Amino acid sequence: MTAAGPAEHHTDHDHPHGRSQRLDRFSLRARIGILAAGVAAGVVVLVSTAVFLIVRQSIFETLDDNLLQRATAAAQSELADPEQLATTSPEALGAGDIRIALFYSSGLAQSAEARASSPPLSQTELEVAQGVRPYSVRTAGDYEVVAVAAGPGRALVMAQKLESTQQVLAKLAIALPVIGGIGIVLAAALGVAVARAGLRPVQRLTTAAERVASTGDLRPIRVSGSDELARLTVSFNEMLGALASSQEQQRRLVADAGHELRTPLTSLRTNLELLAAAARPGAPVLPEEDRREIVDDVRGQVEELTQLVGDLVELARDDPQMVMIEPVEFTDVVDRALERARRRATTDVTFDVHLMPWTLIGDSTALERAVLNLLDNGVKWSAPGGTVRVSMVPVDDWTVVLEVADSGPGIADEDLPRVFDRFYRADTSRTMPGSGLGLAIVRQVAVRHGGAVWAARAPEGGALLSLRLPGRRPA
Repeated sequence: MTAAGPAEHHTDHDHPHGRSQRLDRFSLRARIGILAAGVAAGVVVLVSTAVFLIVRQSIFETLDDNLLQRATAAAQSELADPEQLATTSPEALGAGDIRIALFYSSGLAQSAEARASSPPLSQTELEVAQGVRPYSVRTAGDYEVVAVAAGPGRALVMAQKLESTQQVLAKLAIALPVIGGIGIVLAAALGVAVARAGLRPVQRLTTAAERVASTGDLRPIRVSGSDELARLTVSFNEMLGALASSQEQQRRLVADAGHELRTPLTSLRTNLELLAAAARPGAPVLPEEDRREIVDDVRGQVEELTQLVGDLVELARDDPQMVMIEPVEFTDVVDRALERARRRATTDVTFDVHLMPWTLIGDSTALERAVLNLLDNGVKWSAPGGTVRVSMVPVDDWTVVLEVADSGPGIADEDLPRVFDRFYRADTSRTMPGSGLGLAIVRQVAVRHGGAVWAARAPEGGALLSLRLPGRRPA
């Protein structure tokens, strides 16, 4: 085993993911402020550099133009000879920062006080004196030097000190970063302020989510505006409403289930206590007929509990809208449900059946249970010797309605909208067997298949329960 070399050592500072993790420690407002400050810093650096370079170039160009104009004017002036001008002290001319010389093509130079006032000279100025160039402009140390032709074989050289110009540029080099720094601070502050104002709806959403998590309070939050955050708030409120509705349904389901389970459980416990008491030594002998009646009652209550628990499990499933890929022959489903309904019927009831071929995509087991519940309801409410009409009526090429009409007393008008609710029983049905969940299961299956259910009065006088389903006629 060998130790890792220096090239293999990495730290969070070298890894972008580490930097992003450190940035995630800040709040969103702080991150927006940091981002605004970073962008402002980049812009300030670029703008400051560009401004400094442009101003520097402009100052030097202006200085060169002025110096070149002065030199040209002096060389061409009729009032002063260049030789006399070159030998005159700059202080006497009122230009202490100017150095003047007359440079000959032979390489000799003439200036006032020799070296003290002589400008920097080079081959460039010599070329002007020799006539190779019409003029020259260059920077030599702390001087800006220009040379112009001043007659045959000579050039007038004029140099100006750059001390004042450099002082201006130095001040500019200090002022630009200071002003830029102030701009960066202001950009960060404005970024935080804008983020605070823009993220106020997000803060409300966060507060609402924390409130829901800690208290379970599902009150909607206030919506203001019509932007993306407002639409997000509307969606969040819709989610809260759906969650509140789901919680309310669960509470109602638990309360109704507890109410429905209490009666059979109480009766079952009473009957079992009677059987246990009769089996104790010295207890009065329970007549065989009474014992058989109690046992039959217990068996019926167990079956009722079994059906009730099964219906509760079916309705308590919180499955989403299912994706159905199984082709179903609905006529076969109805036929199988009819066979089961005939076997389960406790009274002599006749089924008047009118079916038609129909195919749909769905769950055949769930559809069969829904149809069976409709048939059982028709059998339960039909008098002995009555008729239950089962008809498939096409609405159009893509929709069919299964009608189940019984010959019973019918459903009261005030009960028609609620017969498919969970645990709902009309006053006339409270003494009848059943859990009050069968028709609720029918509606659940219909909704999952993209259909609907409703109740009405049948022409025969009884109840008419209708199940609408999508599909098509077989080809």
